[in-house]
Amino acid sequence: MNITRENLLPGVYLTHIGTDKFKIASLSISFLAQLRRETAPGNALIPNVLCRGSTHYDDMEKLSRRCDELYGTAISPLVRRIGEIQTLGITASFPESVFLPAGENVTQDVIALMSEILLEPSTRGGLLREDYVNSERDKLAEAIRSRINNKAQYSLIRCIEEMCCFEDYAVARLGNLEECREIRYRKLTRQYQQVLSSSPVEICYCGRETPEKIAECLRSALSTLPRGEIDYEIGTDVRMNAVEDDVRRVTETMDVNQARLVMGFRLGEVMEEPDRATLSMFNTVFGSGVTSKLFVHVRERLQLCYSVASIVDVHKGTLFAAAGIDASKASEAEAEILHQLQEVRDGNITDEELEYAKAGILSDLTAMLDSPGAMESFFFSNAIDGSDLTPEEYAVRVREVTKEDVSAVAKSIVPDLFYLLRGEDK
Repeated sequence: MNITRENLLPGVYLTHIGTDKFKIASLSISFLAQLRRETAPGNALIPNVLCRGSTHYDDMEKLSRRCDELYGTAISPLVRRIGEIQTLGITASFPESVFLPAGENVTQDVIALMSEILLEPSTRGGLLREDYVNSERDKLAEAIRSRINNKAQYSLIRCIEEMCCFEDYAVARLGNLEECREIRYRKLTRQYQQVLSSSPVEICYCGRETPEKIAECLRSALSTLPRGEIDYEIGTDVRMNAVEDDVRRVTETMDVNQARLVMGFRLGEVMEEPDRATLSMFNTVFGSGVTSKLFVHVRERLQLCYSVASIVDVHKGTLFAAAGIDASKASEAEAEILHQLQEVRDGNITDEELEYAKAGILSDLTAMLDSPGAMESFFFSNAIDGSDLTPEEYAVRVREVTKEDVSAVAKSIVPDLFYLLRGEDK
């Protein structure tokens, strides 16, 4: 595997992952924007509207037929949130030329089609089509509304909204319902044009074609990309301290049988020089996986919850411990989660716990190397962070993490806000 990175056009960067491991190549083109409450739903909507039709293939049926002609190429919208950066674009997977009939190579045609979808959408009077915008807006609104049906996801979102209420991080990946309902086709057209002219662009390719070939095709296909004053100042504001000295608490009631406890923390001073391998090791030892302290002690030994896990965001510097519980055991579950965090702080980590954590992370890393999409996510995250860490280097760092390193992360952590979703009193 050979990794290269190149600046193709103003504000347009290509990460090329050269590998002959797969029969399918993948390519993603993502525009980067600062996550904002007022623009998030529009940004999330744009890729879906663009994938409804282009100048030459003005509806989904024609686009689908063209993808079939390109030997089953799949193109889909892509919206992500990394820290306080929202990314919007499209991704494609298509067959490698060595597995096609002699002389066939669809790479250039796929890139041309992706470029047409992004830069030449189906319009009326120079504006995005009103029927497409309204249709996709209603679907997006329904997706935002439906988050409440998944109580685990909903409670985590609510904890983040409350804990980071003065930060862009409080905005969900798809934005909020109120702003979504206000989207109209003229407004979205202006936002789309602003994205094209001012957003940095990250392109990630994984496959057999040479960097020179991919770069040549992309430069040609994106030559009409309008470029104005590019916003290079986008990023994530890492806050190391809690908002208040005392832990803030939020309790909400809903018609639920199982309560949800989400405990939010700041990672603290370790975010001055964050190390992804060490933070991942801490998370795995503390609460991620069936060998973690939270699972073994809070769930299995003491049976204080139905489910429990911890989530670390290495971009924002946050930690969330989430559990499905009986509301009557909320105080006990909270106390035991804090106790297990203290155990890690005190260095009470067995050799077995450390080795299980390393084995789990290395197993996930091996699985990642077997998936073009997972590899794209890894290197895309690297590009956002400005890191050149390879999977092999990451594996080496994981193996080198010690108990003291894991304990140092725990000692840095500061509790911020604890959220409880419980049933209504009968």
